[in-house]
Parts: sequence; structure tokens; C-alpha cells
Amino acid sequence: MRVLFAASEAYPLAKTGGLADVVGSLAAALGELDVETRIIMPGYPSALKHMQRARVKADFGDLFGFGPTTLLAGTMPNSPVGVYLVRNAELFERTGSPYADATGADWPDNARRFTLLCRVAAALATEHSPLNWHPDLVHAHDWQTALVPALLATRRGGRPPTVFSIHNVAFQGIFPASVFPELGLPQSAFSIDGVEFYGNVSLLKAGLAYADRLTTVSPTYAREIQEPRFGMGLDGVFAARSADLTGIVNGIDERLWDPTRDPHIPAHYSVEHLEGKRACKAALQQELGLREEATVPLIAMIGRMTEQKGQDLVLGIAPWLLARGVQLAVLGSGDRALESAFVTLAKDHRGSVATRIGYDEPLAHRLEAGADLFLMPSRFEPCGLNQMYSQRYGTPPIVHAVGGLADTVTDAGAQAIASGQASGFAFTEPTQEALLAAIMRTLTLLRNAQTWQRIQAAGMRRDFGWHRSAARYRRLYAELGGYRS
Repeated sequence: MRVLFAASEAYPLAKTGGLADVVGSLAAALGELDVETRIIMPGYPSALKHMQRARVKADFGDLFGFGPTTLLAGTMPNSPVGVYLVRNAELFERTGSPYADATGADWPDNARRFTLLCRVAAALATEHSPLNWHPDLVHAHDWQTALVPALLATRRGGRPPTVFSIHNVAFQGIFPASVFPELGLPQSAFSIDGVEFYGNVSLLKAGLAYADRLTTVSPTYAREIQEPRFGMGLDGVFAARSADLTGIVNGIDERLWDPTRDPHIPAHYSVEHLEGKRACKAALQQELGLREEATVPLIAMIGRMTEQKGQDLVLGIAPWLLARGVQLAVLGSGDRALESAFVTLAKDHRGSVATRIGYDEPLAHRLEAGADLFLMPSRFEPCGLNQMYSQRYGTPPIVHAVGGLADTVTDAGAQAIASGQASGFAFTEPTQEALLAAIMRTLTLLRNAQTWQRIQAAGMRRDFGWHRSAARYRRLYAELGGYRS
């Protein structure tokens, strides 16, 4: 079975968040199930630098009207997964992130940039492909590649079936109607049943309307997005396609996230021998300039700084945490006001709070290993990966019970503790009061060494590997079959 993944990022070639981890890891896991997956993504500077065995496979010239474009082929640096990079110097070879400039402002031509990616990806799935490798199925990820199923569904001639995965419905790729002529779609697609969204173009809606099957990244999130509270204006579309919508929880790469052999942490440890975790905590406190006290609870938080992630709730209860001697270590970037607030909090409470703005993969591993607790108070969370990483590292997470957080964390209630299933702590309302109550409950149990080790052990023994989720995707692909008209 040959599957073409269309995505805007894939770790380790380019990463801004969990999407990259999922695309890279899922492609590799499918390979172990006899699914030959190749990824097509933009030729960002980081991707051009790190892709292995790069060679030019096709020269499109200015075929689509977006400037000189070539296709490079190679492999991932950490797996045999094949990669195609769409190289267009004007659109992709820039400083900044894949989506925004150095100030955090979206690139004004994002519609054009990702339309080019989609049009090349769609071309590779037709009889006009310049390659001798033809996919049996195309799997597009998030709004940046949602146009691919629409381009294939509205063309004449044969095409492979398509799957479209929604990793976060909050990001929809909404642009003025003036971009529509460049999309390569028939005029009939600019309608309520196509890409039109309140007079604008929604690229996400292109995938929802035209893909053969839809998936999202957890069963709970698949239900939630059919409701107004979480559907972000598209709940009616999701509800109408509920029969075609499947929630498959993400996995994690257990080779990269393994405390018994992680090269980024100062000491290794396992569920049977936790001594190394104490050494990791001491080293982390020293690295971040926190008081080096073994008994002080250390809470870590990693992720984009946005209202979605609930960091404002943490800022609201910070005085209570600090008054009780709790330490807080934060890694992330995003909203400038939130960044500034956490930087100020660290300056005002040296030794108790450490803030690092940006993303640092090795530091993320050390935070997971060295913290006592991991905090994810997201208002909504399609799946989330850090709560799985933290359980694997014996760092019980505190989560808001929504989306994938509800699906992957077993709350430490009395019955769950007694049965050995409790792996973290959950609260049900996205309020400061509910978050504070969950932390108070957590700190009480932290003082009971025997109970705490049971909770750690339950999380560390859970199977979060990709093999189960990859098998579900493979079954979905098999249901869709091969080429169809």
C-alpha cells in the first residue's frame, strides 16, 4: 500500500508543534505495517538542510503561476520514510516559522504558499505526475493541505481516495474571497457546500467538504467538534459528516521519549528504578536557576502560549502556588502578553519560577524528566502529546478533561488508585478554582510516597506507542480501497 502524506511540517525537518511529531512518527509507524508512506511538504530552509540524499525529481517551472518550482526527493534523517520537498525560494525559503515572520505575524501570502503545496501534491496523485511512484491513497493534514482532497475530487479522471485529518479546528486557514481564483477549483466550489465560509475562503472547509473520510486526533474530540462549544463555527459541517468522521488518538515515538535511554537527560531511570529521576530534578533546578531543594514540588509546563492552552489560568493562581513554595518551570512561545507575563513572573520570583521563551527540544525532555508534575490546563485539546510524554517519564499530568486529555489520562480518584489505573489528575471546568482544587489534591497525594509511586508506575507502564493507532489508520486506508473514479 502506497500513501502520500501532505503536511506543512514533519519532525525533524520542521516543527512548530505536535503536528510535526504526529506526521513524522505516524509515517514511520505505518512503514512497519507494510504501508509505504511518503511525505510531501514545503522546502523550508531547515528541511532543505536536514533531508537526506536530496535530489531533484521534477521541475515544474512556473506551471502554477507561483514562480519557479522544483520537487526534491530524499529521506528523513531519522527514518527511511521518503520525503518530497516543494522548493520555491520566493515562497518557502524565509527566516521565521513556517507560518509567520520573526515578529509572530502571519505571512501575508500564506494562502498562496500552501495552495502551491497542495497543487503539487494533487498533481503527484494523478496520471500527470512526473514520478513513477503513484499513491494508492492521499492523506492530508490540517488546513495547510486541506485543498488537496478538493482538487482531486473536482477534477476529471481517475484519482486515489483521500483522507483528511483535523489536528486542531481552531486553525482554519480563512482568507478573503479574492484568493479563490488561485486555488485551482471550479467556481461551483465557492459555495456553502464547498470552501465558502461567511463570504471568505476556508481552506479547512475544503478538506471537510471533499475528502472521502475525515479523522481527528482523539475519539472525544471527534464528538466535541460536532457541538457549538468546540466546533468553531463548523459544528454543523462535522455533524453532517459524522458517519465519515473517526477519532484516532495520537501515539508518541517511544524511541525518542524513553527515560531509560534518552540522550537529552542527565540520568536514566525506569519504573523499577526511579533514582535517576531525582538526579534529573536536581540537575534541572540547577540549570534553570531554581532553588535546589529535593522536597519542593516542581511543576513544568510546555507549549504554545495561547488562550487555548490555559496559561492565563496558571498566572491567576501563581500567587497561591508561590506562597506554598511550589516551583514553576515554563517553556513556550506565542501570545506576546502571556510571554511577557511569565517573563515578569520569573524575574519577580527568582529561584521559584523559570521561564524560557521559544522551543528547545532537549530542554523539553529535561523538563519532562526533572519535574514532579506536568500541567496542561487547556480549554480545549484535540489530543495533546505532552501529557503522554509526562506519564512515560513518571511525571503525572494535571489536565483539563477535554479531547485527547480525557482519553489518555486516568484521574487519580480513590477507585482508580486502588486498582492501579490512576495516572494523573483531571478537572472538569476551565476555571482558576477548578485548576487550584486539582493542584491541591495533587500536592496532598505527592506527600504520600507509596501512593505517588503507584500513580507514577501506572503512567510509565501505559502503552502510548504508535502501533495501535497506525493499525487503525491502516484499516481505514484498506476500507477505502485503491484507485477510483
